[in-house]
Amino acid sequence: MLIIHADIPIDLFPVELLKRVETDYGEDAKERIEDWQALVKDAGGDSEKEQLTRVNRFFNRVRFVDDMRVWQQEDYWATPVEFLGRNAGDCEDFTIAKYFTLRALGVPAEKLRLMYVRALRINQSHMVLAYFESPDAMPLVLDNINKKILPANYRKDLKPIYSFNADGLWAAKAQGRGRKIKEKGSHSSWQDIITRIEHGQ
Repeated sequence: MLIIHADIPIDLFPVELLKRVETDYGEDAKERIEDWQALVKDAGGDSEKEQLTRVNRFFNRVRFVDDMRVWQQEDYWATPVEFLGRNAGDCEDFTIAKYFTLRALGVPAEKLRLMYVRALRINQSHMVLAYFESPDAMPLVLDNINKKILPANYRKDLKPIYSFNADGLWAAKAQGRGRKIKEKGSHSSWQDIITRIEHGQ
């Protein structure tokens, strides 16, 4: 059971999930969901740093494919089930799946932020997951481009824009450690994906 925000309990793995995944996406997708379930079960006793490594490695095996090819939409935020079901997604999908999996493993929400950045080498918008060991710590970056987890100050190829989680929105200063500028409920796509996860998608 996972608490996302406002004490809302979310069951990432309801009993009927595997059957629905197999029907919608096929046998291979069912196996990917089973592997995800096994990861959450097995990594629960690991340290947070070990959990970061295992979750980052697990999802970075999925193919990077843009939303238009996967969903026939310009911008679609997939739930972790949809992401693993299609075995394909873009940077938002990698980041969302890592965030919710780490939350399921017990990593507190205040340590995790979804961060919009400018990927300078490819000159396009990008999203990564930032992990803050403490409120003022240099965040570690979980990314699908550079698969090695590194402190944000080592990622000179990324220019932070803003970051957010269920608790609010932060300005992008000092590698993502900027001041909070909005409270919870400030990102419509975030609210939409929470609603879809709550309804078992």
